[in-house]
Amino acid sequence: MGNTFEVTKFSVLGALLLLLLLMGACSLFDEDTPEAEIQLATKTSIIIGNLTDITGVSSNAMSMVNKALADMVKYYNEENLIPGVELEVVTYDGQFDPSRDIPGYQWLKRRDADLIFTPMPSTTETLKRRVEDDKMVLFALAPSKEGLLPPGYAFCPGNTYAQDISYTLLKWIAENDPDFPKDRPAKIGGAFWAEAYGEDILRGAEQYAKTHPDQYDWEGGYLTNFTFTWGPEVEDLKNCDYVLPPVPMNSFAKEYRMAGYEAKFIGTAGHVAFMGLIDYADLWNEIDGTLIIQTPWWWNEESTMSDLAMKLLYDNHADEAEVVIRSGNGYLSVVPVYIMLEIISNAVDAVGPEGFNSEALYEAAKSFSLTLDGFNFSFSETNRTSVDHLGMYEIRGSEKDVFRVDSNWVPIVKAP
Repeated sequence: MGNTFEVTKFSVLGALLLLLLLMGACSLFDEDTPEAEIQLATKTSIIIGNLTDITGVSSNAMSMVNKALADMVKYYNEENLIPGVELEVVTYDGQFDPSRDIPGYQWLKRRDADLIFTPMPSTTETLKRRVEDDKMVLFALAPSKEGLLPPGYAFCPGNTYAQDISYTLLKWIAENDPDFPKDRPAKIGGAFWAEAYGEDILRGAEQYAKTHPDQYDWEGGYLTNFTFTWGPEVEDLKNCDYVLPPVPMNSFAKEYRMAGYEAKFIGTAGHVAFMGLIDYADLWNEIDGTLIIQTPWWWNEESTMSDLAMKLLYDNHADEAEVVIRSGNGYLSVVPVYIMLEIISNAVDAVGPEGFNSEALYEAAKSFSLTLDGFNFSFSETNRTSVDHLGMYEIRGSEKDVFRVDSNWVPIVKAP
C-alpha cells in the first residue's frame, strides 16, 4: 500500500504541475490576442545571415538584391509557405571588401544565423574553410570555382562559375553573331576592377581566346583599383572587335565611344545589374547592341519568376517600382532566393520545423531539383552550381531595354 500511495501521490502532483504549466502558457494570450501572434509564438525561427554590400562600391546593385531577399522572406512568411517556420534576415555590411568577409561571418554567427546568403563574389572563397569546419550552408550568387570546389557546404542557386560564363559567351558569339569577322580572328579584350568576379571573367575569356586562336586574338585583360576613369584601358583596347567593359560599364562606355572607338561590348549579368546608371546618364546609344549572357529571366519575358518579381515589387514598393525595373536585374534575384527558400522548405519537410539544422539543410540542398517554365535548377553530390544553361540577350538602345536574342537556352561550356 505504501508504494501504491507514493506512486499515486506523485502522479497527482505531476498532473497538477502539468496543468499549472499549461495554464501559465495559456495566460500568455488573452481572448483579444490576434491569432497571427499566437501562431508566430509557436513557430520555429530560421535566421538567414545576409553578408552583403550596403555602403561599398557595389551597393547600387546590392540594394536591389537586399530588397528581393527581404520581400521574398516576407512573402513566404505571410503565405505560410513553410508551415511551422518564421524566416528572419539579419544583415551585415561587407562593403564589397574581402577583408570584411570573416568578421561579417563571425558577426552573423553570433546572431544565431542558421545559414549564410551572399551576393558578393569574394565571400565564398574567403569563407570556404570556415563554413566547412562549421558545417554552415552558404548560398552565393556569384562564386568562384575555388569557393565551391571541392563540393562542400557552399552552393550557387541560379548561376554558374564566372569563367564558364566567359567560355559560353565567346563560343556563342563566334558561332552566332552576324558581326563576327568572316575572314580573320576577332580581336578581343577587356577591363575590370581588380575583384574576384572581374578577374574570373577576364581569365575565362583569355583562356577561351588562346585555346581558339582561329576564332580570337586576345588583345589583353586589364585590372585596376576601383576607378571611374579608364583612359589607358580605352586606348589599349581601341582596336578590338569585342570588349568586355568593367562592371559598372557606364564610365568606360562613355569614354570609349567619345574616343571614337567602335568595338561591340559584350557582358554578363553583372553588367545589366547597373542599368540604372546607363539610364541616368542616357548612354543607351553608347551601349546599343551589347550582347549579354545571363541566367533567366528578364523583366519583359513571360515566366513564373518574372511575374512573381513584378507582383512583389508592386506590392511592396509601388512608388519606386519603375525605378527598380529600370535599375537592372538586381531585384530579379528573387529567382536564386526562391531556390534557396525552397531548399529550406524541403529540409523542414524532411525533419520538421524543430528538427531543422544545418545538416538537414545540407542534405536538402545537395539533392535539390526543380523545373520552372522548362528551365531546370538542380544540385547533386558533385555539383554546386544549379544551372547548366544560360540565356543570350541584347541591349537595344532605341528601345532602352534588354531582349532575348536566342530563343534556345545555351548549354554552359565547362572548359575553354
